[in-house]
Amino acid sequence: MTTQDVMEQGEQYLLHTYNRYPLVLDHGQGVHLYDKDGKEYLDFCAGIAVFALGYNNPEFNQAVKAQVDKLIHCSNYFYNEPAVEAARKLVEASGMKKVFFTNSGGEAIEGALKTALRYAYDRDGANGHEIIAMRHSFHGRSLGALSVTGNDHYQEPFRPLIAGIRFADFNDLESVKSQVTEKTCAIILEPVQGEGGIYPATGEFLTGLRKLCDEKDILLIFDEIQCGMGRTGAMFACQRYGVLPDVMTVAKALGNGVPVGAFLCNEKASSLKAGDHGSTYGGNPLVGAAASKVLDLYQSLHILDNVKQVGAYLGQKLEELAGKYEKIVEHRGVGLIHGLEFSVPVGDIILECQKRGLILINAGSHILRFVPPLVITEKDVDDMLAILEPVLQEQA
Repeated sequence: MTTQDVMEQGEQYLLHTYNRYPLVLDHGQGVHLYDKDGKEYLDFCAGIAVFALGYNNPEFNQAVKAQVDKLIHCSNYFYNEPAVEAARKLVEASGMKKVFFTNSGGEAIEGALKTALRYAYDRDGANGHEIIAMRHSFHGRSLGALSVTGNDHYQEPFRPLIAGIRFADFNDLESVKSQVTEKTCAIILEPVQGEGGIYPATGEFLTGLRKLCDEKDILLIFDEIQCGMGRTGAMFACQRYGVLPDVMTVAKALGNGVPVGAFLCNEKASSLKAGDHGSTYGGNPLVGAAASKVLDLYQSLHILDNVKQVGAYLGQKLEELAGKYEKIVEHRGVGLIHGLEFSVPVGDIILECQKRGLILINAGSHILRFVPPLVITEKDVDDMLAILEPVLQEQA
């Protein structure tokens, strides 16, 4: 099919839940993507923070191919070695104790919420508990995840959602405390808000939440789906502050493109019992092999060191860029997750960059989001700016 054929048939046969860009991507290599016509694009999206290792990594590809030839699926009625190995490596990397594998980040959030409700039910012998979430957060589009997503735009068409959700202000400990009641069983937040505009939490906020949860016997849930797996320069963003949650969700980069997520619990929060939760595909041998190899490659490729070095360089260059253009309101970010907030919508900037061979995405209508593969170099940052800055100059 031609590029036009693909787009036309996509509009005909695919449910229109995405406003897709007019690109038909065909293959990738390293930090570059190529469309069906062979045009090259520098990728600063990474499949929305998924392709941490870049495209076509030979060791990762071989591990997945070998598992395809061996055993793809066997159901969770049985053990399988790749999932057990991946779980062990996740526990060692996170400081948590138990792992439940899911197929996506949204499912990981659902499991985390059920974990909190089960914990409170066992604690109190009653139902009707409440969960505190943050305004401007994003946790997914399933009904449970949507219920704790602090954005009316996403929620409005699907109400009523799960009852008992209260919202507080991010980075405002007193706001959270004001929402705590005797029914509160959990507080959920992203250590770095992603879709909400790239807002990192402060160390004081996370430390205060940990103390509050300990005092009130409340579970602390960190959503590390986008900001985890090395993107901030620590394996998990919360580790930058020395604050561990009771429950943590991960996905995206965990599978480097293979659909896998997980929620992790400490000993206290390992409340779910046989029959409480399940997943037909979750943690099958294929995704276990993928996640296990990803975790190995993070070590052998020194991913965290690269994020710290190149992330600091990217942050410096974006800060300089923000100082040069009046329409850039603010630069925020850490490691290799950054945002530039503009006084105008950024849609035209994204489209023009695409025409010139650079893939960027937004986080809200006025924010450019930078979540490149974690293997990028300083040269890649320079190449990105060489495309972006002329666009900004022309649209000034």
